Amino acid sequence: MPGTLFAIGGAEARMRRRSVLDAFVASAGGTQARIGVVSSASSLGVEVVEVYRGVFTSLGAGQVISLRPESRAEAHDPDLVEQLHTVSAVFLTGGNQLKLSSFITGTPFGDAIKEANERGTVVAGTSAGASILAEHMIAFGTGGATPKQRMSQLSAGLGLLRGVVIDQHFEQRNRYGRLLSLVAQSPSLLGLGVDEDTAAVIDDGSRLEVIGRGAVTVVDGHNLISNAFVAKRTSPLLVSGAVLHVLPAGSQFDLTARTLLAHQTAVPDPEVLQARAAEAELQDVPREIASQGLSPAYRLRRNRRS
Repeated sequence: MPGTLFAIGGAEARMRRRSVLDAFVASAGGTQARIGVVSSASSLGVEVVEVYRGVFTSLGAGQVISLRPESRAEAHDPDLVEQLHTVSAVFLTGGNQLKLSSFITGTPFGDAIKEANERGTVVAGTSAGASILAEHMIAFGTGGATPKQRMSQLSAGLGLLRGVVIDQHFEQRNRYGRLLSLVAQSPSLLGLGVDEDTAAVIDDGSRLEVIGRGAVTVVDGHNLISNAFVAKRTSPLLVSGAVLHVLPAGSQFDLTARTLLAHQTAVPDPEVLQARAAEAELQDVPREIASQGLSPAYRLRRNRRS
């Protein structure tokens, strides 16, 4: 059975309320986890690995190792490839997704990640690392709410998830238009837009569950009508008949049937409840200050009006 996939929208919490990374470490095996961090997309590879080593260790992971091919030649290194047979999870960091694709897709290292996932190894990617999980990867593009021709470009991904294209930092960088444009150009693809500090967790290759602070936006173009085949240069695209699903935490979605399976409203954790209580107390402070020195009758009338 394939291992679980975590497509993380980037900027995941690493200090407090680390629900996304906590779920990843638990899925990787907790204290028995051996996590390989692939930081090839980042120009700060060593530093990035050390950051995630600290975070994963603090969350209870047993071991964290660095797997960083910095060229296609290095991605052919048998010793590096062999290490993928010893990990319980792979974590692909953010950075430049085209650089990541150029280094590892179509190499023994990239093939070994896919084979490991097919054997049951958990694979996660954040930001650029999320985009490359799919068969088709967004190489680059521009933001904006209106879908336009030539708004983005696709490249080859690792193919761990078929029939899907993944965008990240979705709400924060206003990438609605470019995901719509890609689905308009390739209606067979299911578009997934993942917000920051949010993950689309995929089991059995088709069942998606949302965790984290934001949402996962799904664009289904199965019955879509578009003029993408005749639109010129950067003109706006006709997109009609696309089905949009916005899935907050607790939502479950079938990627094959393209239907909502369930939704459960997440219960706020104690830290959130405490913060809300503190905020409510602070809102009462100005009222208390304003009431100082006023007569009880006036205070009573004022409180009734409020």
